Amino acid sequence: MEEKAAVYLRIQDLAADERPREKMLQKGKNALSDAELLAILIGSGTRRKSALDLARELLQKNNHSLLQLASNGLQDLMKTKGIGKAKAITIAAALELARRLKAAAQTQQAITSPKDAFAIFYPYLAHLSHEEFWILLLNRANKPICPPIQISKGGISGTTTDIRLIFKHAIEHLANSLIIAHNHPAGTPKPSESDKEITRRIADAGKLLDIKLLDHLILFEESYYSFSDAGLL
Repeated sequence: MEEKAAVYLRIQDLAADERPREKMLQKGKNALSDAELLAILIGSGTRRKSALDLARELLQKNNHSLLQLASNGLQDLMKTKGIGKAKAITIAAALELARRLKAAAQTQQAITSPKDAFAIFYPYLAHLSHEEFWILLLNRANKPICPPIQISKGGISGTTTDIRLIFKHAIEHLANSLIIAHNHPAGTPKPSESDKEITRRIADAGKLLDIKLLDHLILFEESYYSFSDAGLL
């Protein structure tokens, strides 16, 4: 028996008010779903899948989480058939702009608790499959001087931390204090002995330079560990 060819619905086959671009023009950007907005970035589909199909597939692979999608590298995005280099770059650029916009808004507010710092670091460290170490530099009013700065990027079980590089950034930005953070992709946010040791060394270096270490956060998924809350600083 001859196998019937599969029928694929293209975006142009949808009703005009259901096509992402036309829908935005008629109903505004807030009316679009995450998949529809992503489809606009993707632009065109393949012979077998529309841009909307590709968008839904990307979201499904990332548990329908934009934060998780934003943590994908270009090669990760390109693992989805139909997402080539140009489409992956467009998606990554748009998500990075969104992250920077959020970071810019948050840097206008003073950090008054570990929860405030967690909210700033979360978009950078959540859902990563490897460890990274970041710092947040603060002025006398405990307001961020700039967006968080990445110090190092490592593997699944650790990353190196250059204390000289940390304080080079702090001195260049005339920081009065700082908060450090890294993630534990393969376990709980409970600190290791090496985490405690590097925290002590950074705190001691800060005392010599009169740049106080206010906290060290360890992020794991949706939770965090605060050295300050634990009385270790």
